[in-house]
Amino acid sequence: MRITQGTFSYLPDFTEEEIRAQVRFCFDNGWAFSIEHTDDPHPRNAYWDMWGLPMFDLKNLDDTMDQIADCRKEFPEHYIKVNGFDRTKGRQTTTLSFIVHRPTEEPGFYLERTEASDRRIQYTIRLKAASTHSSNN
Repeated sequence: MRITQGTFSYLPDFTEEEIRAQVRFCFDNGWAFSIEHTDDPHPRNAYWDMWGLPMFDLKNLDDTMDQIADCRKEFPEHYIKVNGFDRTKGRQTTTLSFIVHRPTEEPGFYLERTEASDRRIQYTIRLKAASTHSSNN
């Protein structure tokens, strides 16, 4: 199952040149960057771990690409995304966010249905890898 979160998520994975073009677009618009990674891409997990500090003053495209490469080396089985922030209105607004790296195997999710009081049905989205891991304990 392919995780589809962020801009361009329904497109095939970007090549290095396509990632570079999007980063260049952010630079051309004066946007700041951050790189984030996670092994838990649950749709409600909006706060991924940050790779380093936000890159507010970065001016070199190659430095940004190097940071992405370093994050990939450190976390080869994580999802990694780049965020672009537009600060022109006096606040940091995420203007662009897209996945630049995926784990070798994407575990996917399953929908768990539970009956609650008064015949209510509750649904919980669970990571398949977490359920496999917990059943092996």
